[in-house]
Amino acid sequence: MARPAHFREMMMGIEGLALLRNAIDGDEDFLEARVAEMRRLIDPADDLSPPAGSGQVSEIDAARGYAAWAAHYDSLPNFIEAVEAPVVEALLTQIPPGSALDAACGTGRHSVTLAKHGHDVIGVDQSPEMLEVATAKVPAAQFRVGDLTGLPASDGSVDLVLCALALTHLRDLGAALAGFRRVLRPGGRLIVTDVHPTVVLLFGQPLFAYQPDHLAFVRNHHHQVSDYLNAFMANGLAVRSCHEPRYAGPVSPGGLEERIIEAATAAWAGIPLAIIWELQAPV
Repeated sequence: MARPAHFREMMMGIEGLALLRNAIDGDEDFLEARVAEMRRLIDPADDLSPPAGSGQVSEIDAARGYAAWAAHYDSLPNFIEAVEAPVVEALLTQIPPGSALDAACGTGRHSVTLAKHGHDVIGVDQSPEMLEVATAKVPAAQFRVGDLTGLPASDGSVDLVLCALALTHLRDLGAALAGFRRVLRPGGRLIVTDVHPTVVLLFGQPLFAYQPDHLAFVRNHHHQVSDYLNAFMANGLAVRSCHEPRYAGPVSPGGLEERIIEAATAAWAGIPLAIIWELQAPV
């Protein structure tokens, strides 16, 4: 069911977060500016016309969401991917080439990196539309339609599994982690990245253009660090390293935050955006 896009409320929330983080030790002029900006946002006479094409918001499932997203996914600014990708690249430089399964590969951004590092790539995603884009990028890879909880790969068939920014869409981590463990060879490596639980709690649901004058979101579920650790232990996966790259700016262009750029920069400064786990299957 569609609902109005509450842009005024979202901007007030960002202002409030900036205030909360700086109320005790922040600059007085900065605090006064935030209060003044909140008063302006509250004033119904103030023109806060929403960005074009954004009158309504709906929650949709991953299949519809990523089908709609596929054609322009790679051209959209993504501040989480911006800090996540260099960490993944650094981890991959330490892993010998072999067979690699890119789970929830999307448009193949990490499949490209895996192939560059000499891996034989199998990409799996539930979205044929995303896989079409990925195939054009990495024609030598094998791309298969499949679900995170039912990977189309044989037991013990790959040396490396990479799953990026996808587990947040699942209510429960267990089935996906069991699947990763199943397809890994003894001693195989697993790299899991996800939206950081802090961001899921603070930011809520990220919006994207779904139809003219209509925004949508695919739900992100909040998983605590302990949820990941318990799922890893339940599947015998040993943690080799954990990384939490932080927001370093700038705010995404063209969105609401550009209208309150000082507050947005202060609200997100130093917030961990992604959590990246490097794991190993038992030998």
